Formats: sequence, C-alpha cells, structure tokens
Amino acid sequence: MNRPTRPTKLSRRAALAGAAAAALALRAKSLLAQETEGGAAMRGKTALVTGSTDGLGREVAGRLAGLGATVIVHGRNRERGAAVVEAIEAQGRGSAVFYPADFASLDEVRRLAERVRASHERLDLLVNNAGIWTEDGDSSRRTSGDGHELVLAVNYLSGYLLTHLLLPLLERSAPARVVNVASAAQQPIDFENVMLTEGFSASRAYAQSKLAQVMLTFDLARELPAGRVTVNSLHPATLMNTSMVAEAGAAPRSTVAEGAEAVMQLAVSPELEGRSGLYFNGLNEARANAQAYDEEARAKLRALSRELTGAG
Repeated sequence: MNRPTRPTKLSRRAALAGAAAAALALRAKSLLAQETEGGAAMRGKTALVTGSTDGLGREVAGRLAGLGATVIVHGRNRERGAAVVEAIEAQGRGSAVFYPADFASLDEVRRLAERVRASHERLDLLVNNAGIWTEDGDSSRRTSGDGHELVLAVNYLSGYLLTHLLLPLLERSAPARVVNVASAAQQPIDFENVMLTEGFSASRAYAQSKLAQVMLTFDLARELPAGRVTVNSLHPATLMNTSMVAEAGAAPRSTVAEGAEAVMQLAVSPELEGRSGLYFNGLNEARANAQAYDEEARAKLRALSRELTGAG
C-alpha cells in the first residue's frame, strides 16, 4: 500500500509562490478593470498632475491620457515638459498641455492656478505629486523664494495653496477627485520649530511635509461634500526608481509602475467613488501617523497654512 507523500519544503514553497502569483494576477486583472472603467469616466475630462515631467508624475500623466483625459502637465523644465506632451500626443489617446511653475515660489503657484482657471472650463482630477527631498546631493537646509524651509514649501505649502485656489473649479466639475501623493515616511510636526531652524535634516523635513499632506487630506475631506469632491492621500511605493531617489543616494526598492498603480486606483477606481478622507499604503487602506488624527494639531497646521499662503 502506497503511503501518501509528505510535501517537501520545496513543494510547499512552490505552492505558496503559485498562490501568491495567482493573487497578484487577480489583483492586476482587477486594476485593469478599474482603469478601463476609469477610462470611460476620464474621456472628455481634465486632470492636473503636478511634478509630471519626470518619475511617478510622468507615468501617471501618461496613464491618464491613455484613458482619454486632457492632462495638464506641470514642472519647472520646459524642455522636459514639451517632451512629456509630445509622448502623450503620440499615444493617440487623450491630449496634454504643459504649464511651467516653480513650487519654490508661491507667486508662481498663484500664476499656475490663474492659468488653469483661465484656460480650462473644468478640472476633474488634481494629483498633488510635486515634491523634493534633496537635490543634487545637497542635504543642507534651504529656503524658498518666500523665506520658508524649502522642502515644506515645495511638498506641502504649494500644494495647499494650489488646491484651495482650484477648489471652485473642482467643485463646478463635480464629481471630482484630489489625490495627495504623500509617503509612509511621516514625522510629527514640531509647531515650535516648523521651519526646522534647529535640528534640520533632509529626512526630517521630508517626513513632516508628507504628514502635513495627509493632515490636509483629512481636513479637506471633512470640509467638502464627498459626493462632489473626494480627497484622499497615499504612500505610492517605497523608494521608487526616480531621479529624486537617485539624487538622495538611496537604492530603489520599487518601481514607478508600482507607484502609478496605487495612484491610479485613487484617481479613477469606481470603488473609491464618494469615499473621502482616506490614507492608503500602496493599494491598501492604512493608518497614518497618529498626529494626523489629532484635531488640535490639524487646527494649528490650518492656521499656519492660512497665514503663510493667504488661502483657506
């Protein structure tokens, strides 16, 4: 009589790998279905993706245009912007236009908002993706044109101002969405030292700016009717293969394509329709740093943001 064979470690590993592959395939199929349905929803609609001349933003802009959207490409470099527009137009689906603005200047953010309002009758999606960490290996403390700590200024204050200036256009285009590209790297904000004049590090500046984005997400979701404008945030992927990561001297641990899948889920998935005030880690809903849920801390950040930008 033959005894049943005991599964070896190798066969168990193979079974687990097979199950994981099947799960990934199912997830990929689900995401493809979401993007396909989102494509129907994006035809004839307009999306602004900040920081979209490179890396994650460029990938997201291309995917949105592939779904039929008119994409407003934003960045500092006109040559890279023109190249992204050309690549999008070559797809033969959707369309694109490039508007330059340096997010180290709040005046340039205001001009960008004015141009969007003047040139577009609707705005269905705003992806606040523009951000910096270190640049050209320089991890020293720097200030913006307005005198604010540069990482906070670019990663948070400019997005805060732009979102508030474009809210009337988003609301007129309802249902609309705002997606804030934050990070799992979050550190509580010290409101006695917001500009990090003491104890500065590039990582600390980045982490507090990303937490500020999540706090803004929660505030706007409370303020805006979810049936008209939803506001969600996410950590797209860890250390993607972008120039920002390369300039920081870090080794990539994930790809831009992975991050773009996560952003696209919040941008176009029917499953997220009417759902607001959420934070995602990749493709899964998650919990942000505890300070994001602190009403007093969010009130302090609101007051500071209004004071520094004049909006809100």
